[in-house]
Amino acid sequence: MASTNSWTLELESKVSAPRKFRACVMDWHTLAPKLAPHVIDNAHHVEGDGGTGTVRHIHVTCFGRVAVPFNAMKKKVEFLDVDKCECKYTIECDGVETSTWNIKMKPTANGGSVAIVECTSKGVQANDMMLKAKESAAEMFKTVEAYLIANPNAYN
Repeated sequence: MASTNSWTLELESKVSAPRKFRACVMDWHTLAPKLAPHVIDNAHHVEGDGGTGTVRHIHVTCFGRVAVPFNAMKKKVEFLDVDKCECKYTIECDGVETSTWNIKMKPTANGGSVAIVECTSKGVQANDMMLKAKESAAEMFKTVEAYLIANPNAYN
């Protein structure tokens, strides 16, 4: 029987919740190859318009496999509320039967935000993969924050 592993990550940011959500969730398939070309080779819509039901494929570079534990993944948006900056998606990738990600961006009093990421995975190699996934998610959010701070007009 497959094991189940989960983790929660909370990351504070100087960037507002709507901007961070648009960059990290709504447009990550476009932004990732630009911000992390050493990790993400390409990403594109397979079906859908970006909302609930949308499926995206993401392909990892050979060097990127050090940062993320797979070659390619299929990401399906299960729930999306842009106004509340919340989403849920499922992932299928090498060595992992399924992963479910819940992401919420909450505003903070100082105009920034807190990203709350919850991930649950089932799979035979879940322990190592979950640790790498958590590290990769934290790095991705930090990279996007740096980009948004350096580009204050992006995703307004």
